[in-house]
Amino acid sequence: MPNKPQAPFHLSLHVTDLMACRAFYGEILGCREGRSTDQWVDFDFFGNQLSLHLGTPTAQALTGRVDNVPVPMPHFGAVLPLTEWRQLADRLARYPECLIMPPADRNANTAGAQSTFFCRDPSGNAIEFKAMQHEAGLFDA
Repeated sequence: MPNKPQAPFHLSLHVTDLMACRAFYGEILGCREGRSTDQWVDFDFFGNQLSLHLGTPTAQALTGRVDNVPVPMPHFGAVLPLTEWRQLADRLARYPECLIMPPADRNANTAGAQSTFFCRDPSGNAIEFKAMQHEAGLFDA
């Protein structure tokens, strides 16, 4: 099947504090705020629609394994161009309380070579940011 242009995804998550999440997603990550009520807020999450609703977030644990390294599950994230990824990694370094796993390179010298880091929003939702060294490596085996 031929590749089709990427369509933005929509993801809804529970959070415990809309104001804290507005500060994190808006000010720290630089996401533009969209529509909102007193119960939810939307963000432009790197070209995708992220809806944060008041509620109890999904429990997470380091149960995933990538290259034999435990990663938080569940998690979501964004694949960014390397320059943008580096800028975001540098910005998040000023907020060490948000980082779960610091920036690291994985799968060197393979089609899947990438730079990645994990952070957590104020409600504990895990987020991965990655940059592929080879664009096609995102889906190639």
